[in-house]
Amino acid sequence: MPDPQDALRAAATKLGIGGYRRHVLLCIGDSCCSSKEGEAAWDALKGALKAHGLGSGPNACYRSKVGCLRICCQGPILVVYPEGTWYHGMTAERIPRLVREHLLEGRPIREWIFAENPLPAAPA
Repeated sequence: MPDPQDALRAAATKLGIGGYRRHVLLCIGDSCCSSKEGEAAWDALKGALKAHGLGSGPNACYRSKVGCLRICCQGPILVVYPEGTWYHGMTAERIPRLVREHLLEGRPIREWIFAENPLPAAPA
């Protein structure tokens, strides 16, 4: 009988889990933005990460589309971890700048940030 964990390990390996520097979560729930606006932002995020080669390598970013981050206003809402930087109004038009400045250059865009909650550093 196969180990049920094998399928999980295979999926994680295929996706490169464990090799990402950041995790970007984009809320496209219809409480904070329209479905059309959310999907356009998601497509822009996927395209920008791919265009900049952020699917692998030292600056690799994992991306997740979520239905609700519980803010429910001024969306699409986006959060970047491990920094814990929360952004509002992340429309398709804003995504390229976010990818370039925050994810590539390490410069968060202060005028779009409404909260910060960095994850604690892992013990050495």
